[in-house]
Amino acid sequence: MRKLLLPMCLTLVGCMPGNMADTPSRDFVQESALGLPPLKSFATSSVEAPTRSNIDIARDFLELSFHLESGRELPVLTRFEGPISIRVTGAPPATLLPDLTRLIYRFQSEARLNVSLTNAPDANITVQAVSRADIRKNLPHAACFVVPNISDISEYKSARRSAKTNWAQLRQRNRLAVFVPNDASPQEVRDCLHEELAQAIGPLNDLYRLPDSVFNDDNMHTVLTGFDMLVLRTYYAPELRTGMSKRQVASVLPGVLARLNPAGEARSPERAAPTPRSYIAAVQTALGPGASMPQRRKAAEKALEISRAFGWQDHRRAFAHYAMGRIALQSDPNEALKHFQAADQFYANSSATTLHRAYVASQLASHAISEGNGVRALTLVNPAMHIAKEHENAALLSTLMLLRAEALELTGRSSEAQHVRLDSLGWARYGFGSEWAVRAKMREISTLSPRRGQRG
Repeated sequence: MRKLLLPMCLTLVGCMPGNMADTPSRDFVQESALGLPPLKSFATSSVEAPTRSNIDIARDFLELSFHLESGRELPVLTRFEGPISIRVTGAPPATLLPDLTRLIYRFQSEARLNVSLTNAPDANITVQAVSRADIRKNLPHAACFVVPNISDISEYKSARRSAKTNWAQLRQRNRLAVFVPNDASPQEVRDCLHEELAQAIGPLNDLYRLPDSVFNDDNMHTVLTGFDMLVLRTYYAPELRTGMSKRQVASVLPGVLARLNPAGEARSPERAAPTPRSYIAAVQTALGPGASMPQRRKAAEKALEISRAFGWQDHRRAFAHYAMGRIALQSDPNEALKHFQAADQFYANSSATTLHRAYVASQLASHAISEGNGVRALTLVNPAMHIAKEHENAALLSTLMLLRAEALELTGRSSEAQHVRLDSLGWARYGFGSEWAVRAKMREISTLSPRRGQRG
């Protein structure tokens, strides 16, 4: 279950926990786009192989597979035994089937899973597209979620507190349902498909210490990574089976990973320290729903204090600074800037956090534009745009492009700025969805520049 707001560039939108801590879910942020360019989408995936030691990956696999996000332990491994069929019901938006087809192809080609689309009512996994209102009736803060042993959202309310839908009591996977919104942005729907189908098929847990995975509540990665595909491929290795205990899986796991990821055998383990529940709770309060601004700030300060006390130099320390920066933006831009700069410094410690740095770059570029420094903004957004595109994040990509347009205006390149601004809109339609959301993002970024008064 996602427990954080998705860090979508300049505004707080995204993911928070549902009421049931053991129900994997994702939290929410189309109408026609008259007057805007056609919607753009990503045709190919560029996925990097995992770069960490197999010793670290084995530890990650066991924690992902034998715990729920609430911390509850799972007694046995559960998975589908045999081919996995997926059907779509409800009222899917136009982009859902193309994105789902691409994802299934990735499951087949990268994770070597026997997964296929079907129209049969007895499909193993039902992806039901319903309204956000219907989803929130069942999990108030969820954008999407996955549940075992049901096929329709109408079944969930009566079954939600029963053993039928209790992941901790599940002993085999035969039938699951994934509920996704049909009135969210195309990117939000796609992100839900990636996360919820990965959990429907494989592990249910998330770990903050993972820098290169969708199985991380910081929500930086929104499409499945090379690490994630390795985890899924391992999950369905012939050496494993439903009903195995953690000890049994641990005994065969080194051999499985040596076979599937031989490059990981030669790498030295980092053995990242576990993430305490206090850090997780603090970050959730800082960026999640229901807290006042003073409460958010206090929680972000606590997350930063914990990361300092543990001596972390990794992305968790960076994310605490990032959260502090987000919270300080409205009240003290200079303080926010210092935290974003600190976040960037810690993210720079790892080659696995280039996407994280692209998010931070959008904040640093925004500040540079507000100071009238177009040259500085361009040095930040140009490489970040490539990273956003590589990671198929249209919302981040369009935001960076709009920031680039403002920076070009500041450097006297108005014609080029107009071209970049126009080119960004097709990506914005995929990333933000509705015309009003796209135009609101354009207005938000245009007001950053000190030239806005001159443009009227």
